[in-house]
This record gives sequence, C-alpha cells and structure tokens, in this order.
Amino acid sequence: MTRPSRVIIDTKALKHNFTRIKELAPHSKVMAIIKADAYGHGIVRVAKTLNNADAFGVACLEEAEQLRLASIKTPIILLEGPYKSSDISLIAKLDLDVVIHNKYQLEILEKTKVEGLIKVWLKIDTGMHRLGFASNEVEEVLKRLMSCKNVHSTPILMTHLATANEKDNVLTNQQLDTFKNVSKILHTEKTIANSAAIINLPETHLDWVRPGLMLYGVSPLTDSFGYNHGLKSVMTLESEIISIQNLSKNEPVGYGATWRCPEDMQVGIIAAGYGDGFPRHAKSGTPILVDNVRCPLIGRASMDMLTIDLRNQPKTKIGDRVVLWGDSLPIEEVALHADTIPYELLCGVHKRLQFVERN
Repeated sequence: MTRPSRVIIDTKALKHNFTRIKELAPHSKVMAIIKADAYGHGIVRVAKTLNNADAFGVACLEEAEQLRLASIKTPIILLEGPYKSSDISLIAKLDLDVVIHNKYQLEILEKTKVEGLIKVWLKIDTGMHRLGFASNEVEEVLKRLMSCKNVHSTPILMTHLATANEKDNVLTNQQLDTFKNVSKILHTEKTIANSAAIINLPETHLDWVRPGLMLYGVSPLTDSFGYNHGLKSVMTLESEIISIQNLSKNEPVGYGATWRCPEDMQVGIIAAGYGDGFPRHAKSGTPILVDNVRCPLIGRASMDMLTIDLRNQPKTKIGDRVVLWGDSLPIEEVALHADTIPYELLCGVHKRLQFVERN
C-alpha cells in the first residue's frame, strides 16, 4: 500500500497488559473480551497473542466462528447468547459457552434438540437494566437450567456494573449487594468485574474477571490514562505530512472556513481523516504528534485529510511521521477533544488502513 496512514498493533504491549491484569486480580481466571474485532485490533490476532487467556468473550456467533476457523481452541463465551432457536445447534457444534439473559433464550435452549451439552452463564440484572434476569426470577431460572437436558454442569453466575468507572457511586454498591444476596442460593463460579472494576473494585475479583478496554492499554476510568495503571497502548494510528501550505494572516483553513490563521504561518496536511476513523468532530486544538512534537489540529477533519498548525514544529518536511493517537499520545486525550469515548475511536478505525504488527 502506498497511502501512508496505517495502524501499528504492538503485540508485546498486549501481552504486557494481560500480565498487568493478572497482577491486579491474581486469584481470578481471565475472560478476555475481544468482541467488535477486539476493539478494532483484530480478533484473530488478539486471540492468538493472548493464548494464555482462560476464555474469550465475543458478542455474536459470527465472531465465534471466525475464531474457530482460525483454530482457536480456547473456551469462547457468547455474551449476548442465542438470538433464535437455530443458533443453539451451531453453538453446540462450535463448542461455545452461552450467556442466557432472558426467558425467550431459556425456552429455546430447553426446546431445541442438540448433540452434546452447552455450558451456560446466567446473567443477573442487578441494576444496570440492560440484560439479565431480575433478582426475583433467578431461583426459578436456575432450577430450569439445572434440569435442562442441553445444559452442561452448574451455570456460572454473572452481572454487569453500570458505574464501576466512577468511584464511590451508590448504584455500584447497590448492584454488588443485590448480586451477593441473589448468588447465595447457589455455590458456583461467579463473575462481576469489567475493566473498571478490576482497577477500582478489588472486592469484585471473584472466580472470573472480564477485561476489555484495559487489555488494549486504555483506561476505563474517566479521570486517568492507561499509563496511570501500568498499561501500555497497543494501537498507534499514524500517517505522514503530505503537503505544507504557507498561509497569510486571516486566511481560512478547511471546510466551512471555521478556522483562520492568526498570523502568517505554515499549515501541514496529513493523509488521514474520518474515512480512516479519526473523529470528524475533533475540535481545533486536538493534539497531534509531528516527529514527537505536539501540534494542534486546525479546522474540520476531512474524509481523507487533516490540517495542523506547524508553528510548534517549523522544520517539518513532507514525509515526516505523524501520530494521531497511541504512541506517546493517549487516545483518551483525543477522545476528550472529540466529545466521545476511546471505545468508539478504537472500534471505528477503518479496515482500508494497513495494519502492521510489532512485537
């Protein structure tokens, strides 16, 4: 590929982050969450790199199939469970664990004939009110699962926290109390902790933890960066300067002429834009690195190009390396300037880019 914009995936950093998670939760098994193409990092690449994970969490059957076709033998948990009765047979064929979170899923699991047995994770709604059985339904559902001819062994109990990224949030304590009370009825494995809870709430490190964002070196907390927690950025989005404009005071830059030069100055043009996954709504002033020097974005992002103020780096040349996030520039900071979250930026990286592995 000749276009200079590309994505660097640091597999050594990925392994480092997994080790860091094991340090934080040494007595828990780890379900590595690799849905949404491993948050844009490549689902098969990440699965093969994290071959010491105890399990992988995916959102849908298509993701699970992709892993099995790549000869991934690690247990895979289907986090949203089956969508229809025909999914059950494929779940059994692919040897997947499945999350059951509503009565429709329970019914099709009971009624569908399959070869083999399916391991079930029972999701309890403790207050997030997205997926899961209400606490007063759990006892009946457990009885039905444990008598279901298609279910292998005792279900694992799980819930999901809505506000684990906020310290001392009352809702989190309420959810933990609800889960503790409901899960007392069965002696089995349990899991609560997502990335934020792994960092913030050590009391949630039960039999399993479920890291997602932090695997990729990004902080799940609203007031910190990944490096504050000993994490290393896995993805770097980079490109090059492809043109330099010498503009006069008051001349406009970009679509809509929303930014004007405050003085005579150089403006750099970068081969990257929202067509590559850089956020269109990033504000002027969003930091970009030009040969490791911060230079502010100016004007609106275009589909294939960005414009930056080169007054901090006056010796810039065409072909100089530019980092949009990752390597020495936290994606959390870019997300703040674009009024979004790091998850969206990572998942939005376009597949037209060249992906390069480094370890």
